[in-house]
Amino acid sequence: MALLVTGGAGFIGSHTCVELLNSDEEIVVLDNYYNSSSNFLDEVKKITGKDFKIYEADLLDMPALDRIFDENDIEAVVHFAGYKSETDSCAKPLVYYSNNLRGTFNLLETMKTYGCTKFIFSSSGSVYGNPNKCPVDEDAPLKAKTPYASTKIIIENLLREMYDADNTWTMLSLRYCYAAGAHASGLLGEEHSRFRKSLMSEILDVACKERDSLEIGGGYPTLDGSKIRDYIHVTDLAKGHVAAVKKARETKSGCRAYNLGTGKGVSSIVLLELFQSINNVKIDYTVGTREDGVATELVLDPSRANKELNWKAEHTIEEICRDAWNYRKNKH
Repeated sequence: MALLVTGGAGFIGSHTCVELLNSDEEIVVLDNYYNSSSNFLDEVKKITGKDFKIYEADLLDMPALDRIFDENDIEAVVHFAGYKSETDSCAKPLVYYSNNLRGTFNLLETMKTYGCTKFIFSSSGSVYGNPNKCPVDEDAPLKAKTPYASTKIIIENLLREMYDADNTWTMLSLRYCYAAGAHASGLLGEEHSRFRKSLMSEILDVACKERDSLEIGGGYPTLDGSKIRDYIHVTDLAKGHVAAVKKARETKSGCRAYNLGTGKGVSSIVLLELFQSINNVKIDYTVGTREDGVATELVLDPSRANKELNWKAEHTIEEICRDAWNYRKNKH
């Protein structure tokens, strides 16, 4: 039996494919390469020395989904596919709702048709909005501040309601904030994106001279005036998804959310300074004004995942900075 990985050619998806294959899982990958490339899957094969089926397809294409499930014995789905830029979603809310919700609906309908009832959903820490306290745990109120985050909350609500209606499902939602870093081999990492993703991606663009400088928000009530975020190494995050697959197998049924984080926050200025000192690279930046509606601090409490998934983030912020640059400088 195989695991279907949607969006498996993306930054997080490709690293998760590596960890799944290294755990002797059989995988099938679906991706439309909207913001990724088949080259990443070639690197996955190179790193692991293993082959797997790849379908260039879109979740909006129901016949394609039917073909994938018909041709493969899919045991569970790890769902990454979807539009992912919070900034872009604010400019194109209808596009994000249409793509992310319809695609997930189609996927769940196809799973139901084929009797596949184990679903690992790659959600987001953005579902917490601007939390009242940090680290924030899974029982905190969900308060979306962007259309992107709203789609994540809607999908999580749907999973709970589907489970309430049919408790043969196993639905696990994984919430995380800012994935960064790269695979230790230097073959997989974060590429320049058409969309703004995170501060680290912007730092890498400046380091590669793909942009001259960057501006970060200031004026926050923190020690250095910049916002604080929970950065997680992409390999740790990938291993968290592997742990969730294992948990889904062990669990007869259920619906549960897990934070995948470090429990420690890093400010924008600290991240910038660390990146420069560790990699001996100059990053030109300015500090601007506070960004509207942006949380001062977003740090996740990973206690539940530590205990129930037997998972813990192992990489430091220094390793994140080192690995991210090691990949991009060699690919630039």
